[in-house]
Amino acid sequence: MFNKCYKVTIMLMAILFLSACSSLYDKHVEWETVKPEHFPVLHGVGYAPISLQKSTHETQRMLMAIKASKLAAYAELAEQVYGQQVSGNVTMADLLVNDDRLSASVSGIIRAAKVVKSYPVGDTYTTELQLNFEDVYSIYQASLNRKEIKEVTYF
Repeated sequence: MFNKCYKVTIMLMAILFLSACSSLYDKHVEWETVKPEHFPVLHGVGYAPISLQKSTHETQRMLMAIKASKLAAYAELAEQVYGQQVSGNVTMADLLVNDDRLSASVSGIIRAAKVVKSYPVGDTYTTELQLNFEDVYSIYQASLNRKEIKEVTYF
């Protein structure tokens, strides 16, 4: 009986000792950044009427239309990147539509967009933007520094 208990104790100690050996090994991990093969380029165009801007000075109306068309172009890029949230509400009374509402919104951050062209066309000011995702990727890599495992060496 003592011999059998002794053997079981020795076996348990050996198992614990051998399993603990794996924690004695250390490892060195080398990381490698993975870059996509190709990047999409998005385009956004914004329009703003010059004569409808609220100012008595023509130069100020032009500057306001330039800014409004640029914001509209950025909103179009944000729609392409993040999508657009649409919500609707219909109220009925006596089987007749009483109130019908539809709203849309977009929210997001656009970085690295470039103004390609900005020009007047008649009474409308137009701004064309371009968003190259290779530039976005570079900004993303610089800020987060995400990487994949290249090689693991055990000592």
